[in-house]
Amino acid sequence: MPEAFVAFLPVLGRLCLGGAFVFAGLRNLGNIPALSDALAQRGVPAAKLVLMAGIGLQCVAGALFAAGLLTAYAAAALVVFLVAATAIFHNFWDHRGMDRSARINGVVANIALAGSFLLAMAHS
Repeated sequence: MPEAFVAFLPVLGRLCLGGAFVFAGLRNLGNIPALSDALAQRGVPAAKLVLMAGIGLQCVAGALFAAGLLTAYAAAALVVFLVAATAIFHNFWDHRGMDRSARINGVVANIALAGSFLLAMAHS
């Protein structure tokens, strides 16, 4: 592989991973009522405040990671976010059938994302 391309891969990887969280956070801004209701139904105290903090974390940590700034800290923050979001929103143990399968897929995807961030932390 050309050396310039290989040197660009970490930048591209950070843009893809961090950018996905910025995108998701901005998308979540348009879904605040439904998401805060879901958090409240799952017993999260101060659901709207927790939601806004989560969206802020997604956007800020995602942008920092994508820009290559404070990369290890941004990655660690996103791992914490993934753990919390997985426990709250991907509760496959409470579901059956296709809904259960979809939630299991969400858990697996979040585990893979967390692994990517852990690798980035190790190499920063």
